[in-house]
Amino acid sequence: TKYDCVLVFSLQVLNEKKLQEVDSLWKEFETPEKANKIVKLKHFEKFQDTTEALAASTALVEGKLSKNLKKILKKIVAKDAHEQLAVADAKLGGVIKEKLNLSCIHSPMVTELMRGIRSQIEGLITGLPSREMAAMCLGLAHSLSRYKLKFSPDKVDTMIIQAISLLDDLDKELNNYIMRCREWYGWHFPELGKIITDNLAYCKCVRKVGDRSNFASSDVSDILPEEIEEEVKAAAEISMGTEVSEEDINNIIHLCDQVIEISEYRTQLYDYLKNRMMAIAPNLTVMVGELVGARLIAHAGSLLNLAKHPASTVQLLGAEKALFRALKTKRDTPKFGLIYHASLVGQSNAKNKGKISRMLAAKTALTIRYDALGENTSAEMGAENRLKVETRLRLLEERGIRRISGTGKALAKTDKYQNKSEVKVFDPSGDSTLPVVSKKRKIQEVDEQDTEVSVKAKKFKAEMK
Repeated sequence: TKYDCVLVFSLQVLNEKKLQEVDSLWKEFETPEKANKIVKLKHFEKFQDTTEALAASTALVEGKLSKNLKKILKKIVAKDAHEQLAVADAKLGGVIKEKLNLSCIHSPMVTELMRGIRSQIEGLITGLPSREMAAMCLGLAHSLSRYKLKFSPDKVDTMIIQAISLLDDLDKELNNYIMRCREWYGWHFPELGKIITDNLAYCKCVRKVGDRSNFASSDVSDILPEEIEEEVKAAAEISMGTEVSEEDINNIIHLCDQVIEISEYRTQLYDYLKNRMMAIAPNLTVMVGELVGARLIAHAGSLLNLAKHPASTVQLLGAEKALFRALKTKRDTPKFGLIYHASLVGQSNAKNKGKISRMLAAKTALTIRYDALGENTSAEMGAENRLKVETRLRLLEERGIRRISGTGKALAKTDKYQNKSEVKVFDPSGDSTLPVVSKKRKIQEVDEQDTEVSVKAKKFKAEMK
């Protein structure tokens, strides 16, 4: 019943000895004749329509016992209560045993048996054309797929994944458009780009004024502050830009319209993403923010897939390329991936970023599982874990001014800083390594040395005589 749900039927095993040989069981189902020697049809019941078949199949997929199956089991199997009921799904077998108190068996032998029955289903059930059977199976498969898609829990995650991807695409397009607009209008009024740094205000000014000669008579106080407006008007009078035609200005204005429309839509999309994240993953949003949370979900594929990742994987999501390059070259592995853009990691200094990202990833992994698998939709758990990470961050920041020796709890006793202003004069004596001696002194020393030499020479002559 799990695989061909268009029909409800019951088969009775005739030769149980053959079933013990699991490896060679497939040989007994090579032909319909051999299959009829192993099992025979005991009861057959057809569904009224596809809706009933769909309800029964979805119940079986979810491991539940449908009403029709319950009635049939009570009617047929209850007569042979001493016999064991072979089931293809262990979960379904547990439900049957609990509700009907019937002995169920699920083993590799049952799996092989079910595979053989499916291969020879047309020979075991007589009076059912193969074309009708194929059409019924196809119709049910389509209905089941539509049902799964309609009630898929991942469906909402898909909205978040699409929204964050579109947001990134919009940012790229906006940057290209704004750069093109500034460069294009810069030929006509180059000074405006340096005065107005805000891109949206720049485009609004260009759209409202057009030619730079109109700035003197135009009022842009609703877009720019008063002092910047005066600076723009003054620059417009002495601008070094080239003259352009009216057609060029019209094309630039159309580009500005596009930039303003995309900017407004981006703001609207960001609000939508924010609300979606707070509804689907409130604790994750509180921990790392809606943008980082949405990127983590998009990177993993769904919230449920993200919940299956350990904290170490959550920490490095987005840095896989750097991780495998570091492992290949036997260098230090990265400490963070997408989680680096979280506000808590950004608040910490460079020394503590690795520790904070590791702790934040651990707490984030808990909040993801709570959001994906928990029934409560409040964000209290996320707020509590965020507070713990913030406390840890403060402790790490304070540790820099604590004593290294001792218990480490006492604060370092530093002397009070006093500003001592001393005026120091440059000493030019250190510029040269030669001794500073005047020329006059040198001449005197040379004369003295000459006199000493002459006196010694006279004494020597006198001694010789």
